[in-house]
This record gives sequence, structure tokens and C-alpha cells, in this order.
Amino acid sequence: MLFDKLRQIEERSHQIERALADPSIFGQQAEYARLRKEHADIQEVVEKFAEYKDVLKRLGEARHILAEGGDRELAELAQTEIDELSARQTALEDELKKLVLPKDRNDDKNVFLEIRAGAGGDEAALFAAELARMYTKYAEAQRWKVELMDSSPTGVGGLKDVILFVQGRGAWSRLKFERGVHRVQRVPVTEASGRIHTSTVTVAVLPEAEDVDVRVEEKDLRVDVYRSSGPGGQGVNTTDSAVRITHIPTGLVVTCQDERSQIKNRAKAMRVLKARLLERAQEEQQAAMAADRKSQVGTGERSERIRTYNFREGRVTDHRIGLTLYRLPTVLEGDLDEIIDGLTAAEQAERLQKVES
Repeated sequence: MLFDKLRQIEERSHQIERALADPSIFGQQAEYARLRKEHADIQEVVEKFAEYKDVLKRLGEARHILAEGGDRELAELAQTEIDELSARQTALEDELKKLVLPKDRNDDKNVFLEIRAGAGGDEAALFAAELARMYTKYAEAQRWKVELMDSSPTGVGGLKDVILFVQGRGAWSRLKFERGVHRVQRVPVTEASGRIHTSTVTVAVLPEAEDVDVRVEEKDLRVDVYRSSGPGGQGVNTTDSAVRITHIPTGLVVTCQDERSQIKNRAKAMRVLKARLLERAQEEQQAAMAADRKSQVGTGERSERIRTYNFREGRVTDHRIGLTLYRLPTVLEGDLDEIIDGLTAAEQAERLQKVES
């Protein structure tokens, strides 16, 4: 089954190469670009498959030499080569299985991170601010661009909610695992008795919507402008620059007051609205296709606790894969790769099991 799939991909690669070599394609820019992208997307599979076939050929030759008997030294060399090639064959099969898995349609997209304080009052808001900083540090380490879309600060240095736009290769494929309820256990600064409090922060991860993904009609929008609010000082706007957009058919409401310009706030709010509409459309499509099961990607589940940050023990536990790390400070500094790598491996294993079953 895997071999047949690989042969189909190989043949498709040859078809594209023949089409790209046809002079008439140069007059069709859109089709030329589409074929180039498709060819680039499957090239790694084709190259690995070529290596895999070469390994099988060499294995056959080595086994033939061993079966003939004769020279003892030659037989030992053949056995050594068989052992090495067999190990490489297994490794290549594992790599190829992962490469032919259907791609998440959002993998190449930028994302919106929506972080909101949940249960816990000021303590939850403080931790929301820490998570926003953690994701910003992680994004910077990945060389992604981070843009603050909107935020609602509290008087104690926390954030009731904040929306970050993360732009860069692999942003969705890495950050999609962060969606859910994040729980923090620690002694608040204001707690005189030293009792540990448990607070929660909700993180939503939305793929950026493209115009082709979501169509928003102007007649379906109600746009309100008002004066921005803030903690005070020179940064408070004195004009009606804040924007609230209501999508009438769905009732979705998006506000943005981060910029001093009403035009910029409206543009930002529209981007967030489109992302939310895209998520809703994808959830509805998934529910129609597979109502009896929930997929880890794209379900939009917010209710389940996914991770606990325990300050007294200095540990972070991801409950989905049972991973516990005793290095909370480095995680909060944006060192998330070990956790995200574990979640990626678990997702791939689950998808492989479904493909093979």
C-alpha cells in the first residue's frame, strides 16, 4: 500500500516535470506557479523513495552473495552490509510514512494567538501576561515576526486578554498544540499565608484567513467607533479611534484599540474577524465529515486542561502526552521545543495508526 502510494507520487513528479518542460506553459503564469509549488511539495518524497529503492536493490545483491556461499570473508562483508542496509530500510520506511501523511491544510499559514485570563482574577491576568511573553520569546527564537493586535491590561501588570499575530514558516504547525486551558499553581504575591492558588488561562490558536478562505460582505458588518481606554497617562487616545466590528450573521464581535488610527484598528479587527470565521467554518466542516470523533487539529476545544505550570516544584506537565519537565523558568523564557516536539511525534503516531488500520 505504501509502495503503491509512493509510485503514484513519483509518477506525478514525472508528469509535472514534463508539463514544466513544455514551452506553452510559460504563457500560463498561474498554472506554472501552481505546478512549481506542487513539484517542490513532493520533491522530498521522491528523493527519499529513490534512496529507498536503491537500498532495496543493494540489499538484494548482498543477500544473493550471501546465499551463494563460497568465500568466507566475502560472506562476512555481505552480512555486515545486509545489517546496515536493513537498518536504513526501516528508517526510510518510517520517514516515508510520515512524508505521505495528508498535510494539515493550515500548515503554511500564520496564526493569531488569543490569550485570555480565566479563573483566578488578578493572578490569572498576571499569568496571561507571562504566557504572552513566553510565546513572544519562542517566536523570536524561531525568527518569526510577532505583532500585537490588541490587549486589555490590568492595573497590576497583568492582561485580561491579548491577541498576538505570529508570522513565519511553521508557525501554525508548531503553535497549534498550544490551544486549550493552561493551569498555573503558585503562591500569589498578595497571599500572606503562603497558600498555593490555582488559576487558569485560555489560549486559542487561529490560522490567518486568506480572502479566498472567508468572504465577508460589508452589509453583514456593524462597525462602531469609540474612545480607547487604557491605564492612563499620555498613551490614552482622546479621539474615537477604537473600533468594534460585529459580524451580524454569526454574532461574532471583535474589538481593536491598540493603534491611534481608526483605519489601522479597523484593518486589524477585520483580520482577526476573518480568522475567527475561518475557524468556525472549518469546525463545521469537520463536524459534518466526522461527527463521531474529535481531531486534535482544528476542533477548537477550549475546555480541557492541557498543561500545568507548578511554580513551587518548578515543573511543567503536559497532560496530553504525560510529559513533565522540571525546568519551569526556561520554559517561561520560550524554550518550548521539547514539549512541542513530543506533541508533534504523538500526533504523527496517531495519524499513522489511522492510515495503517
